[in-house]
Amino acid sequence: MNNIYTPTAENIARAAETIKQGGLVSFPTDTVYGLGANVYNAQAVANIFKAKERPLFDPLISHIADIDFLSEYAITDDRAIALAKHFWPGPLTFVLKRKDNNPAIDLACAGLNSIAVRMPNHPVALELIRQSGVPIVAPSANRFKTISPTTAQHVQDSLGDRVDMILDGGACRIGVETTIIDLTGKHIVILRAGGMAREELEAFTGEKIYLSHDNPDLPKAPGQLLKHYAPRMPMRINVEADDVKADEFFIGFGDVKGAQLNLSPSGDLCEAAANLFAFMREAETHSEYKGIAMSPIPENGLGLAINDRIRRASYKE
Repeated sequence: MNNIYTPTAENIARAAETIKQGGLVSFPTDTVYGLGANVYNAQAVANIFKAKERPLFDPLISHIADIDFLSEYAITDDRAIALAKHFWPGPLTFVLKRKDNNPAIDLACAGLNSIAVRMPNHPVALELIRQSGVPIVAPSANRFKTISPTTAQHVQDSLGDRVDMILDGGACRIGVETTIIDLTGKHIVILRAGGMAREELEAFTGEKIYLSHDNPDLPKAPGQLLKHYAPRMPMRINVEADDVKADEFFIGFGDVKGAQLNLSPSGDLCEAAANLFAFMREAETHSEYKGIAMSPIPENGLGLAINDRIRRASYKE
């Protein structure tokens, strides 16, 4: 069964009605495809966890289309509003304290007293949220711990008829999930590196942005579990070209020889981020190999997010 729809005005309206009725809709964002439900419909949110086979202690991100809505269900301050006005819509998620103890959103928040919120920079996503009339809670539209989807077909391949509708907005521009920042304390803390570089945040705020070392088994935000984004075969990272084994599919970066795929021959980290998940998906389809080897990636800019993803993808439980 193919659930992929072109995002015409009629299909977006139909998708919004599906959200209102408690269904699940996958939609494109600037980062990856999301699996969306009405944040206030606990059964619909539970169906996200069921479809993804995701543990209930892993919190979800709510998507909004209007900054003014942020203060309706999260406690905001001047810092949060200033960051929202500067960086939204974009690949940045805020973790803020919940405004009340509304039990309807307990599941989306994994029972925490905080909530994760973002505004995606994609016209289809924003229109779907506006027409739905509620925040749409949406993790990546893939089965838990597998590679995140950057096309509608990836969603179809991973979740199939577990999703009522998949809106096809083409390939995602950024290709890695959002950067998640904790705004509940005095200092801004990155809980998950992503599509917004640490350097951009520091340049705007004029202050040091810290990196989280919270317990990964008790995540405060999505994507903090040690094993995540994993392909179907073992993966080694920081592998130089001359150390690749004969039975490994080699994903290169920069000026390297012998790579089956190269994230960016020119060493462009934005290009590498956009290609990362699609190339990992391609690699795992090659059953003639027993593993995947990945070139070293610099730790600056979007390299921080790329290295975060591939470390989790290669983690051995």
